[in-house]
Amino acid sequence: MSFTSPDTFTYIVLPILIFFARILDVSVGTLRIIFVSKGKKYIAPLLGFIEVFVWILVIGQIMENADNIICYIAYAAGFATGNYVGMILEEKIALGNVIIRIITQKDASELIIAMNNQNYGVTSVEAIGSKGGVHILYTVIKRSAINDVVEIIQQLNPKAFYTIEDVRFVSEGIFPNNKPSWSILNPHRRKGK
Repeated sequence: MSFTSPDTFTYIVLPILIFFARILDVSVGTLRIIFVSKGKKYIAPLLGFIEVFVWILVIGQIMENADNIICYIAYAAGFATGNYVGMILEEKIALGNVIIRIITQKDASELIIAMNNQNYGVTSVEAIGSKGGVHILYTVIKRSAINDVVEIIQQLNPKAFYTIEDVRFVSEGIFPNNKPSWSILNPHRRKGK
């Protein structure tokens, strides 16, 4: 079987093309869903067009080669890989805002000061939990800052209970201009981590 033979195209090249096209269309679909949920009404339809266009091309090739099981396997493998790639892209893009709710029985003043020093706005509420008095802290941050805020929480109050939820819209608030560096507060933190 030579590289230019019809069998090479049908059983090797076409399945590879289907695999990568499926990765593209599923990854674009994942991003489209994210943009829809964030209210990005101009980007989401464009991504939807690309997603469906690629999908139609791939399905057309599958139908033309209905007896080629390797194409089916490439289609399924591309779908699975596309989901994985889409999730990685979503993590890297980190669009939008989240609210972090921190519940602690420990005095929260040190945690509030540390977060304020990093330019994160914090709202504190005294409350009663199942085991007595607690402090509830709320902060709305950019998704890209989640790891930094969680690191502050874990350093200063590792037993704190916290939840992270997506926020669709924020009207105003206190957000750092630059990505904060927790290492300012923790000089023993290794660089590159």
